[in-house]
Amino acid sequence: MRTSTLLLNLILFASLLAGASGAHAASAHEIDTNATAELNVLFERTPAAKELAAQAKAILIFPEIVKGGFIVGGQVGNGVLRQGGKSVSYHRSWAASYGLQAGVQSFGYVLMFMDDESLAYLKKSEGWEVGVGPSIVVVDEGMGKNLTSTTLRKGVYAFIFGQKGLMAGLGIQGSKITTIEPD
Repeated sequence: MRTSTLLLNLILFASLLAGASGAHAASAHEIDTNATAELNVLFERTPAAKELAAQAKAILIFPEIVKGGFIVGGQVGNGVLRQGGKSVSYHRSWAASYGLQAGVQSFGYVLMFMDDESLAYLKKSEGWEVGVGPSIVVVDEGMGKNLTSTTLRKGVYAFIFGQKGLMAGLGIQGSKITTIEPD
């Protein structure tokens, strides 16, 4: 019984990943359009994010990550790296998990690279795992209101936004980010 439950969950997880990344592969134009729209919403709701973005060396925007699972789970989504307001590369964020979890949700996140070393690490790695490498500060709504240029440090600042759906737990720790080449 336990083996069949695990097998069923693995099939569900594979379907989630295939559905989110294979059935409808987003074009570069779609990724850019969605990233711009979600970034504008983030800036409107969290003015400190806009101030931080102005000082960042680069911004990696994942407008929508789809997360789902029942015991075995996964999350996947596509994003764009922008430097000086221009799109320079496209990336996929994905993660797998196992444990007490159930549900489906979507969310987006933005990573702001505040120094050249952090940005270089993303560019040279062949699949950067969030939580390994440069230090990441996840900025929640309360911290975002108190963030000023004097509180900034080196590393990467992450903003998670637009949560929809029901699933216990939300995070980007352990997500793997790889470069993609959309149409």
